[in-house]
Amino acid sequence: MSPYRLVYGKACHLPVELEHRAYWAIKQLNFSLDKAGIQRKLQLNELEEIRNDAYNCGKRYKDQMKKIHDKNILRKSFFSGQKVFLYNSRLHLFPGKLRSRWSGPFLIRTIFPHGAVEIENPKNSDVFKVNGQRLKPFLELRAPEVEDILLEDPVYQD
Repeated sequence: MSPYRLVYGKACHLPVELEHRAYWAIKQLNFSLDKAGIQRKLQLNELEEIRNDAYNCGKRYKDQMKKIHDKNILRKSFFSGQKVFLYNSRLHLFPGKLRSRWSGPFLIRTIFPHGAVEIENPKNSDVFKVNGQRLKPFLELRAPEVEDILLEDPVYQD
C-alpha cells in the first residue's frame, strides 16, 4: 500500500500514467488506418444526410408557413370613383396613442397595373399616385331607416 493511499484513502494517478494510457488507447483504436478511413467516410456521409434532412425540414416548414400566411392575406379590389382611406406611415415617427394613421377619404381616379393607384383629394383637387397596399375602402355609414310605431292604449274585446 502506498503512502498516498494511506493518507487520502484512494489510489494516486500521476499524469505520466494517464498520458501513457491515453496513448495506448489511441494506438489500439487507430491500429488499422484502412478501417479508420472507412469509418471516417461513413461518418462524413451520415453528417451529409443529417444536413440534407435538416435542410428539407426547414424548407417544408417555410412552405407551410407561406401557405398559412398567404391564406390570411385579403386581396383588395378597387374601382374608379371609389372612396378610400390612405395610410399615413409618417405617424409612426411621432406616435399618438389615439390618433388615427388613416387619412381621407380620397377618390380613386385611375388604377394602374402592378398595384399603383392614382387618387384625388376632393377637398383641394390634388392628384397623386400611391401604392395600392396603403389604401383601404371607405365605408360610408348610411342613416338607418326610421320606422314609426304609434303607441296607443290597447283595446280589449270581450
